[in-house]
Amino acid sequence: MSAHDSTLNRWWQGRDRPGWRNFGIAMLALSAALFIALFSATAAQEGRIWLAGITTVLSLGIAGWVAVAIVPALAKRTSLRWLAYQVDYRLTRDGMIYLGAVLILVLAAVNTGNNLLFLILACMLAGILISGVLSRVVLTGIDLKFDLPEHIFAEQPVLAEIELRNEKQGWPSFSLRVAGGSKKAPAEILTRPVFFPYVPRMSAARQKVELRFPRRGVYRQDAFGISTRFPFGFFEKTRQVDSNIEIAVYPRVQPTDQFYEVLPLLSGEMASHFRGRGHELHSLRDYLYTDSARFVDWKVTAKSGRLIVREFAREDERRVALVLDPFIGPPRAELGQLAEAEHAERFERTVSLAACIAWHFHEIRSVMQFRTDRFSTPMAPAGEIIYDTLRELATIQPDTTAVGSAFLDDLASQGEIFKIILTARPQRTIPTALWSSSYFIFIDRL
Repeated sequence: MSAHDSTLNRWWQGRDRPGWRNFGIAMLALSAALFIALFSATAAQEGRIWLAGITTVLSLGIAGWVAVAIVPALAKRTSLRWLAYQVDYRLTRDGMIYLGAVLILVLAAVNTGNNLLFLILACMLAGILISGVLSRVVLTGIDLKFDLPEHIFAEQPVLAEIELRNEKQGWPSFSLRVAGGSKKAPAEILTRPVFFPYVPRMSAARQKVELRFPRRGVYRQDAFGISTRFPFGFFEKTRQVDSNIEIAVYPRVQPTDQFYEVLPLLSGEMASHFRGRGHELHSLRDYLYTDSARFVDWKVTAKSGRLIVREFAREDERRVALVLDPFIGPPRAELGQLAEAEHAERFERTVSLAACIAWHFHEIRSVMQFRTDRFSTPMAPAGEIIYDTLRELATIQPDTTAVGSAFLDDLASQGEIFKIILTARPQRTIPTALWSSSYFIFIDRL
């Protein structure tokens, strides 16, 4: 009873008083017009023609006044959003069988003139009408919300959430299916349908869906399709819901064989470049479980009776620049399509390797800069620029037009910064000044 009373209270407080007043006036006026029309018919039967004519005109006048003065006012207060819904129809297999049975019944009823067959035919046609009305009601007043994680990596499963909210005050919705409704976008986000068996009135239902993106890049969802076969499954009605969702999928950051091969060489090059730096004692502090045992000051620990570790100053010159040169050279027709596809796949492995290296510097809390020929981050802690770096790696494409090495010449002027450069340029075209302060990873060798 309390839930019922609260529903009535909400309806009573949120009612449209002017609208209900106009509706009451219209009903009273039409009732009076009906009474006058009945009186007019009685007067005509008794032969009082003048009285019948006057009452007839009066009845029509009252009905016309309602149509002109009150009906437009009520129409303005009525929500007609459902009329604007674009709904597509598809006849299902069950519907085809049902219509075939209706056709056979029509032929049998016409040929035999059997009233029982006509009665059954009328019931079957009414079923089609009821199916259309109920399915339209089910799709009306449904709002869709699609939530995705902020950061998504290629080839890694992520959980998205779809929410359907039923704004109808009096009717729930049944048997709804949400699928990608865009036919133009080649890289859709939602690739398999999600089923909602029941959405309560004035409430919402949520479903988790696992998504997996095979490659890096930009994925778009221009529209969703909300479909239903309720109640009988004769027709599948689909309502299109526009969307402007666009996400950037980062490259895969799971270490590959190339990463495990490069990392020891990379660590050795960096250790050689920064040898003798970063050993100035900064302070002493209590030991944390994340600290390495090699930083423990055993003398101070013995005197104080608790574990003490040494902190060293991080010098400004310990900075690393990660550089991806997208130039792969002009396309060569003599290589063939298979070789070109292999060349493109090698570039994808290079982008993935760059992402792994950037993520490695993020995990060890290094200071890093990332650069391409069109993009550059500031020199900052890797945690502050890692997602800007991954977003650029998600959209970068191989460059087949550049012919000079101005990009690498600009890097040669930064001799104090250790650079990790991924490039496809021939070794003979690389500026000599870069070799002393850089570690090169050549794309053609991956």
